[in-house]
Amino acid sequence: MMIKEAAKVAALAHAQQEHPKESCGLLVVMKGKQKYWPCKNLAETATDFFQLDPSDYQAASDAGEIVAIIHSHPFTKPEPSMADQVACNRSGLPWYIVNPNTFQWGEALPNDYKPPLIGREYCWGSLDCWSCVRDWYKEELNLDLPDWDRPATSEWMAEPWFERLYEEAGFRQVSLKNLQVGDALLMSIGSTGLNHVAVYIGDQYVLHHQVNRLSSRDLLGGWLLKCTGKVLRHESR
Repeated sequence: MMIKEAAKVAALAHAQQEHPKESCGLLVVMKGKQKYWPCKNLAETATDFFQLDPSDYQAASDAGEIVAIIHSHPFTKPEPSMADQVACNRSGLPWYIVNPNTFQWGEALPNDYKPPLIGREYCWGSLDCWSCVRDWYKEELNLDLPDWDRPATSEWMAEPWFERLYEEAGFRQVSLKNLQVGDALLMSIGSTGLNHVAVYIGDQYVLHHQVNRLSSRDLLGGWLLKCTGKVLRHESR
């Protein structure tokens, strides 16, 4: 779908207004015409990511048909990031990206893209520690684990978020002494609660994805071992 010039002008103006934060909005068809619907960015690190306000999305949906998502890249080329492409695929909609400084546009279309397990960018809700673990289980064990809507703010980091949900995902607690490939590990990273999850991939290594880092394969020893609070095994194992 081509964006009409009036909608592009409105989206660019919104991106310039929100700079240096990422702007986000929706392309809505209302009474046969395209309209740019500006939305609030709820992301705490709004200079790097966007989290579209669900209430704005609902209001736009009530007003017309949402046909695309538009956001800005204030400091980088308007090319889809890993997180952009993953979220685009989930939405099933075209994504358009604008740089408010260069006026350049880019796009992402739903496709079969899968981010690499190692070296993926971090984005809360689409490419985070649970996303990495889920993708490993799907790729290595052909097992579909459930996903959940993430809280909008970083308050989750102070709470045992994953600890409350692992039984719902089909896991049970086991002993660290009997660690097996495919076991999940709940860890406390910068928190008093178990707010991080990794998966044991063998040879004393885990795969995990920490905040503001690339996903990585790291040795389960020293600091990471001290951070480990629970070892979980899926009911299928």
